[in-house]
Formats: sequence, C-alpha cells, structure tokens
Amino acid sequence: MSLPITDEQEILSGEAVAIDVQPVGFVLRAAGALIDMLIGFALFAAFIILQIWLLSQGLLDEHTMAILSIWSAAISFLVLPITVEMALRGRSLGKLAVGGRVVRVDGGAITFRHTFIRALVGVLEIYLTLGGGAVIAGAVTARSQRLGDLVAGTYCQRVRTPRLVEHAPFLPPSLIGWAPIADVARLPDRLARRVSQFLAGAEQLSPAARVRVAQELASEVSAFVSPLPPVAPEELLRGVTVLRRQREQRALTIADDRAERLTGRRIRI
Repeated sequence: MSLPITDEQEILSGEAVAIDVQPVGFVLRAAGALIDMLIGFALFAAFIILQIWLLSQGLLDEHTMAILSIWSAAISFLVLPITVEMALRGRSLGKLAVGGRVVRVDGGAITFRHTFIRALVGVLEIYLTLGGGAVIAGAVTARSQRLGDLVAGTYCQRVRTPRLVEHAPFLPPSLIGWAPIADVARLPDRLARRVSQFLAGAEQLSPAARVRVAQELASEVSAFVSPLPPVAPEELLRGVTVLRRQREQRALTIADDRAERLTGRRIRI
C-alpha cells in the first residue's frame, strides 16, 4: 500500500500521521553519484585493459574485441548499478558512503522496475554526459532528484542519523541503603515520564530553574514514595527513576523467561 504525500518532506501514514523524511542534500547526493561513477569507469577500464592484453597475445581479434567492449560497457554502466542497488535494497557504494537510500516518492521500497529505469536513464545523464545531466536536474529539483529519479518516481532518502546519547541516571550513593526497602510502585506513569524528561535535560537548565523544577517534582513524587528518604529533591528523583527502571527491567525479564518456559512445554507436548 502506498502512502500519500503531504509535502516535499512528509509522508502521510495509514493512520493519518505525517512522517518527516529527509532527502539527501545536493552536495552529498553528488558525492555519492561521483563515487558510483568512478567505480563504473574503473570497472570498464579494467575490462578494456584485459581485452587489449588478450589482443596483444593473439587471443582476440579486433571484431571480437569490439563486441566485448560493448558488453563491458553494458556490464559496467547498466548491469552493475542494477545488481548492486537491488542487492543492497536501494543503496549503492556511493549511497552507503553518504548515508542515503533510494526509495519511491511515497516512501516505499523500490523494485526492479525502478532500478532498471534509473540505471537506463543514468547511462545517458551520468556516463555519457559525465554527470552533467544529473547535476543540472539535481540542482533544480527540491529533493535533488536526477532525471532517472523523475522518470522512475524515486528519490534518495537520508537514512543515516546521529546516534542518540543514552541517558542512564545512576543511583546516588546516599540512597544505596534506601533502595532495597523503598516502595515506588504507586508512582503514576505520567509523573514518572515528567521526572525522566527533567533528568534528561537538567543540565541545560539554569541553576535556579533546575532547583525550582526539582523541588516541584519531588513534592509530587513524595506522595507516592515510602519511606521518604531525607535527601535533596534531585537525588530523590534520580533514585526513584533508577529504582523504577530496575524493577521494570526485572519484571520484563521474568515475563520473558516465563513465556519461554511455556513455549518450551507446548513444543514438547
């Protein structure tokens, strides 16, 4: 099922939710295309050098070499791009380098038809014009689409995103003795999420705002914590968050083990 497009950088899902997608920029797209073009020319040059050597050894005649040259060009500039893009599911060596993937304009995966059209038009706009046609088309289209993309209905989507820094609060030393006897199970999930968001962005707040927000949250949290430790508000929030996370992970592990045991028994039966 295809997904309707809301604007140039959004795709509307089946639940009517706009999904933000980012196309690869013109400079990165050109760099990836240059890498692929150089690989194609390098392979073609290798074929030609091999044929010239075979001709010098008397193993080929000029007519056979002409035929093989045509086959070499077809393999280097048509078969190779199609094979690599299909094997890597919309990616090539150049796109791997710049963090892109070719997808349909509706965000779906490309098929052999899309790859074949892109490669066929690419022979004209990339190899015969040394990339001039692709540069002109990419410069005037919003998604940096070359002619092959426009004909096939595809574009290059950015798939490489910066790795998020995982925020894992630690248990303050002053709460090590309190943690085994603490009861934080009654803490509402919505309040727990607010506490986690505060701890994740606490360092970006001014000192006064950090203290004020910590006191407000600690005042709300204290009604659901027993016994209440005599620590600073932010230490209390960190301790409650770490304790809830540890117990939730332990509960998930127990549930997984129980499911595996039940599945194993059913298989044996």
